[in-house]
Amino acid sequence: MITYKKNKIIKRFKRSVVAIGNFDGLHLGHKKVLNQARKKAKENKCKFGVVTFEPLPVMFFNKKIKNHRINNIKQKIDQLKKLKVDFLKIIKFNKKFSNLSPNKFIENILYKNLNCKFIFVSKNFKFGKKRKGDIHKLKEKEKVFYYKTIITKPLKKTNKILSSTFIRSEISKGKVNVAKKLLGREWSVEGKVIKGEQRGRKIGFPTCNLKLNDYILPKLGVYSVSVLINKSKKKGIANIGYRPTFRGKSLILEVNIFGLNKNLYKKTIVVNFIKFIRPEKKFKNIRELKIQIKKDIKKAKN
Repeated sequence: MITYKKNKIIKRFKRSVVAIGNFDGLHLGHKKVLNQARKKAKENKCKFGVVTFEPLPVMFFNKKIKNHRINNIKQKIDQLKKLKVDFLKIIKFNKKFSNLSPNKFIENILYKNLNCKFIFVSKNFKFGKKRKGDIHKLKEKEKVFYYKTIITKPLKKTNKILSSTFIRSEISKGKVNVAKKLLGREWSVEGKVIKGEQRGRKIGFPTCNLKLNDYILPKLGVYSVSVLINKSKKKGIANIGYRPTFRGKSLILEVNIFGLNKNLYKKTIVVNFIKFIRPEKKFKNIRELKIQIKKDIKKAKN
């Protein structure tokens, strides 16, 4: 898969079929759309590509939104590679791009850059300055720029429309098992291990500490997890929260990896959330905390 991270592609494609969207989480609904687009590309002997935006537009326009993503850009790229996408165009969503008119978006990017023959978008797709572009604008320009707009139908699960918004809601409630069914894989956080206060090591439960950065904030508490270190997967237990027993003030993800005493400081790991065990709690003393951790580990191992 060829990835273009600049807002301009030098080489013009001969013919392409593209799916446009944020694709945050790349859930089963997204995969259904991408499979349809790939099939259309094969039938018409076109290149199959995805156009997405970085940062997510909602985070660009509202700086107060800090925790929103289901996955980071690297995870999105890795998932798209598995779906056999020919090319990925990542548009840098900045002030200049946000001021691009809908007509110029169609002409410069979809026509001149990508030479789109089929464009897959959701019915709610908005683009261009002040979000004035929509599916009606795309259809209006079809004959001018020789493409066909295909409006995708959302996938439903248990009578609910499968969307990134719904998945974020489930994760925020601690329902990571539900998120797994909707994503087709476990929800995961990827990050670099940072130096902590080493309290876990002092009480017999060493942890790897990660910052959530702009990931969606799950329900605070303890989770059963698996951890990917390089290509090796280990089971473990994680706590996401403020460590009230120690009067912590900063949000941190702490992971105790079973049977691993290796120092992973500055290493990048992936934490896969399997199930929610209990909410975060303030304990009277360290002894109570250690007793509870042992109970949590037992639950995580079962």
